[in-house]
Amino acid sequence: MHDESVRLHIDGDRLVAASGEAVRLRGVGLGGWMNMENFITGYPSTEELQRAALRRVLGQEVYDAFFERFLEVFFTDDDARFLAGLGMNSVRVPFNYRHFEDDDRPMRLKEEGFLLLDRVIETCARNGLYTVLDLHAAPGYHNQRWHSDNPTHRSLFWTHRHFQDRVVHLWEALADRYRDNPWVAGYNPLNEPADPSGERIGPFYERLHAAIRAVDPAHVIFLDGNRHATDFGLFADPLPGTVYTVHDYALAGFADSGDYPGISRGRHVDRAYLEARFLERAEYMRRTGTPIWVGEFGPVYSTPYGGDPALDAARYRVLADQLGIYDEYGAGWSLWTYKDIGLQGVVHAAADSPYLRTIAPVLEKKARLGVDVWGGVDTGVRHLLDPIEKAVAEEYPRFDPPPFGQRQWIHVLVRHILLAEPMVDEFAGLFAGIDAEQARELADSFRFDRCVVRTPLAETLRKHL
Repeated sequence: MHDESVRLHIDGDRLVAASGEAVRLRGVGLGGWMNMENFITGYPSTEELQRAALRRVLGQEVYDAFFERFLEVFFTDDDARFLAGLGMNSVRVPFNYRHFEDDDRPMRLKEEGFLLLDRVIETCARNGLYTVLDLHAAPGYHNQRWHSDNPTHRSLFWTHRHFQDRVVHLWEALADRYRDNPWVAGYNPLNEPADPSGERIGPFYERLHAAIRAVDPAHVIFLDGNRHATDFGLFADPLPGTVYTVHDYALAGFADSGDYPGISRGRHVDRAYLEARFLERAEYMRRTGTPIWVGEFGPVYSTPYGGDPALDAARYRVLADQLGIYDEYGAGWSLWTYKDIGLQGVVHAAADSPYLRTIAPVLEKKARLGVDVWGGVDTGVRHLLDPIEKAVAEEYPRFDPPPFGQRQWIHVLVRHILLAEPMVDEFAGLFAGIDAEQARELADSFRFDRCVVRTPLAETLRKHL
C-alpha cells in the first residue's frame, strides 16, 4: 500500500501526485468516530461529559465493551468501499487528543490512539482513498464550541503555552509516524481555530509548521483560517507546502434556515449569494495562487424519522449549487459528515436500530429544548432566550464576543451548557442495566450493513465526482 506514485505535493494552485497526476481531494469527514459530537451520535453536551456519565452508569467493563465495538464498526472496509464506489478519493479523519494523551499525564502519548489512526489509514488506502489527519479537539480547547469537546464558552488554548506545547508534541509524533505513508494526504493541525485576539494564531502556526517540517519535510499541511476556518486576513505569505483550508457552511443549509432560494436569517440566499460568500472566504487562496480545499461544508436535513421532504429537497439544491461552484473554481472538498443518526450523514443509523430506540426519550427532549446548537432549533425555548437577548442587546450594545457575536454567545451558554449539561445523566441513565453483549449490540447499530444510505444525498454527490 506504500505506493510512492500517489504521494501528494503542491504545484501552484493544485495538488499533484508523484506520478504527475493532478488530484482534487473530494470526500467526507469522519465526524463522530475518534471525535464524537452531540448531534452526530445523539448525546447531549460534550464527549467528555458523556463518557464520564456512561462510565458511572455502566461500569468500566461494559463501558469498554460499548466504545471498543463502536470504534471497531463505525468505519470499516464496507464504508470505504461505499465511498470509493461513489467516486470519492479521500476521508478527513477528525480526532480528539484524549485518544493520545491523558490530562493527568501530559506529554505521555498512548499507543492506542495511533493504532486507531493506523487502522483507518490502512482501510482507506486499501480502497484507494487518501486520508487527511485532523486534530478536532485539542487540550485547552482551541475554539469556544462543543466540537472541540469544550464544556465552556472559553478557549484557553491561546493563552496557555502548556496546551500549545502539548499540541506541538503530538504533531511531532504524528508526523514521525506517518512521514513515510504516501496515502496520508497531509496534516490538518487544528480544526476551526478561534483565537479571540487574532494575534496568537499566526505565530503558533509558524511554530507548529516548523516543528512538523523538522520531522516530515514532505507531507502537505492544511491550515484552517481563524474564526472557524473563515478568516484569512491575518496571514501574510503562504508557508511552504501548505494548503489554507476554508469551511463553507451555507446560510441556507442550517437547521433554522428558510426556503432556498429564499430568505434565511433576514437575507435573500440563492446561488449567486453562495458563490459570493465562497469567493470571499477563498480570497486568500485565489490571491496567493494556492490550492483551494473546502475542509467542511454541507446542509443539515430534516431527520429521516418523520422529516419534511420539501425542506430536504431545498437542502439538496443548496448542496448541488455548492458542488457546482467548487467544480467551477477547481476546489477540493470534504463533506461534513459521513455517518450519523440522521441529521447530515451520507449514511445513518436506522430508525428502528437498538441504539436509536434506546436514546429516543432524550432525542425528543433535546429537540424540544433545542440543546444541540448545530442541529436543533430554538422554537421551544424562545420564552427563555427572548428576554436574555433583549437585555444583553440593550445593556451592552457594543458587546461583540468572539467568534460570532452576541446571539450565538447566548445560545451556547443557555442551550449548550445550561440546558444540555443536566441532560447528560438522563442520557446515560437510558443505558442502565445493560451487560457487555447488549452494549456491543447497541454499538453495532452503526455498522454499515445496518445503516441506511441517504440516497438523494449520495446521488447528488456522485454527480460531482
